[in-house]
Amino acid sequence: MCGFSRLATKSQPMTPNGQLPPARQIPTFTQLPRPLFARAERLGAGSWTPRHRHPWVQFSYAISGVLAVHTEHGSYFAPPQWGVWIPAGVEHWVNTSAQAEMRSLYVDETVAGPPFPRCRVLEVTPLTRELIKAFSAFAADYPLGDSAQARLATVLVDQLHGLAEVSFSVPLPRHAGLLGLCEALVARPDDANSLTAWATELNVSEKTLARLFQRETGLTFRTWRQRVRLLASLGALQGGSSVTQAALACGYESTSAFIAAFKTLFGTTPGEVFRGN
Repeated sequence: MCGFSRLATKSQPMTPNGQLPPARQIPTFTQLPRPLFARAERLGAGSWTPRHRHPWVQFSYAISGVLAVHTEHGSYFAPPQWGVWIPAGVEHWVNTSAQAEMRSLYVDETVAGPPFPRCRVLEVTPLTRELIKAFSAFAADYPLGDSAQARLATVLVDQLHGLAEVSFSVPLPRHAGLLGLCEALVARPDDANSLTAWATELNVSEKTLARLFQRETGLTFRTWRQRVRLLASLGALQGGSSVTQAALACGYESTSAFIAAFKTLFGTTPGEVFRGN
């Protein structure tokens, strides 16, 4: 099975017995105890967080597993090589299809650097990964000033500022009919219906639907669906599926075509993406 149980804005992840798993708790404090604060969690399969926002920046990172961060404008995915930068004030919700070791860095806007209006997926360097692991072990009220903990926090923030952005998001349309189509494709990334079939379903011409899709998402239908399928495969691979199993579950008839498309988007092969993490 492909790897995101909930990307669409209207549904919630369900347990095998049809029950909604308990929501992940959101910190209740209104002010950060330090300019950089870390929260370490072990998330079970199907973990989810309700819609919320913070007055600070959040950097969501999974040491293991795959995080899916959703906003009204799109969804962002991050296995261990990448993390999601969530600007202050942006409403978001998070879920994981499999178990994950999550590290959330809360960054006060005074040290977060230039503001960004949207979420971004950033490539986590080996140095940044080790700094996150070390910093996450500190107490919430770690010493400030010239302490070793404060110096490490400063280095970590500097490293976050320098991380490169990668395009691992799935933009969602605002148009109601098109959003329904996208939600259906996200729920079933192996759906083989053509653009022509979807145009008939929505009672519009194929050309009209193609133009609407491009305008609403900034991508062609083919590119958008390919990205959905490749991002969905991350959870399948993390869950132990073989490359062939992940390819078939996410709509690819050819394993070689899947591997080529995967490497084009992620810059690595499916067999390497979780190796060493």
